[in-house]
Amino acid sequence: MSAIEHLPGIDNGLLRFLTCGSVDDGKSTLIGRLLYDTKTILADTLHAITRTSERRGLEAVDLSLITDGLSAEREQGITIDVAYRYFTTGRRKYIIADAPGHEQYTRNMVTAASTANLAIILVDARKGLLTQTRRHSYLAHLVGIPHIVVAINKMDLVDYDQAVYDRIRGEYLEFAATLGIGDVTFIPLSALNGDMIVDRGERLDWYSGPTLLDILENAPTAHSERDERFRFPVQYVCRPQKSGDPKLHDYRGFMGRVESGEIAVGDEVLVLPSEQRTRIKAIEIHGSSLPRAIAEQSVTLLLEDEVDISRGDMIVRAQELALVTRRIEAMLCWLGDTALDPQRKYLIRQTTRETKAMIEAIDYRLDINTLQQLPAERLGMNDIARVTFKLAQPLCVDAYGENRSTGAFIVIDESSNNTVGAGMIL
Repeated sequence: MSAIEHLPGIDNGLLRFLTCGSVDDGKSTLIGRLLYDTKTILADTLHAITRTSERRGLEAVDLSLITDGLSAEREQGITIDVAYRYFTTGRRKYIIADAPGHEQYTRNMVTAASTANLAIILVDARKGLLTQTRRHSYLAHLVGIPHIVVAINKMDLVDYDQAVYDRIRGEYLEFAATLGIGDVTFIPLSALNGDMIVDRGERLDWYSGPTLLDILENAPTAHSERDERFRFPVQYVCRPQKSGDPKLHDYRGFMGRVESGEIAVGDEVLVLPSEQRTRIKAIEIHGSSLPRAIAEQSVTLLLEDEVDISRGDMIVRAQELALVTRRIEAMLCWLGDTALDPQRKYLIRQTTRETKAMIEAIDYRLDINTLQQLPAERLGMNDIARVTFKLAQPLCVDAYGENRSTGAFIVIDESSNNTVGAGMIL
């Protein structure tokens, strides 16, 4: 059963979530209904989509137009790019990523999923589980989204039949077990009519669980469910040039973002990959001092000792080491139009560090439809494979399952400077 609980009256901060599924499962309508029923649509936006709906001869407002921002999408009635929307209910702030449903836009979905903490996977109640449903479920699991909500949509088109809901729920649980997906919440709904989105409606009285908004309001946020190791990739070494100020003469601050965990003044730290030990002398943000820094804060760290640190180094707690390695095994999503060439050199960028790399081996390519592991010599766009990279310079890494920031990397084509792959370290 789900770990998401209905806990009213709690301000749970920011939640990033993803909507995905097959084409025409109603993702854009779902988000439009959510924004409409929570009264978070601007008046001019509502006026614009009302006029578009009238031009099309529709009796009601087409809520999917709220997220389908590209003119090509509005004309075709499909989602091509990832549409991001921001809203707040007063109890929580949200960032929604509406991922495209077509197979050729799988790479867009991977990009959207990389920062989400919850995924809503829509299923058309008439069609049941489709190939793209399984593909998006696997990708959501692969990129480490901890909470999956299976929204069985268009219940109005099957007369709100509980047997249809139960059948799809059983099929999905069987599929999820093969992937090792443990946290799944199911909800029947009608995005078109608004049943079980914000209001319960009157036609799903056999369902006693929370509404979709209830689930979102009470879902855990990132960094909140377990103790995390402190990871601070250095972005910039700050040496002020105002020579006339004696306070700044010996100032050396290390600026960056706390990717996970927390640190306090006086804590012993280790600098990787050099393994120099020191302690935190001060923590600063916008010129003010802090006693501690927590995940997702951008701060400046001052250290008690003079240590040689540059961009790309990582500061960790002395007892919470990361792996320093010149060889990584990873699941790789190939995003480039040009196939991966094992004979070429690529750039790998992980946190703030960059190094040249070559493919040592392609262990297998995953058939996303059957989950079979197939031999492969090259990878094409949207292929997912287990690969091994040899690195010119060491990286400080964690397994992706333990840390989504230090366990992730992108692959860059040296000649074009395009991002051609995204990897998750095993």
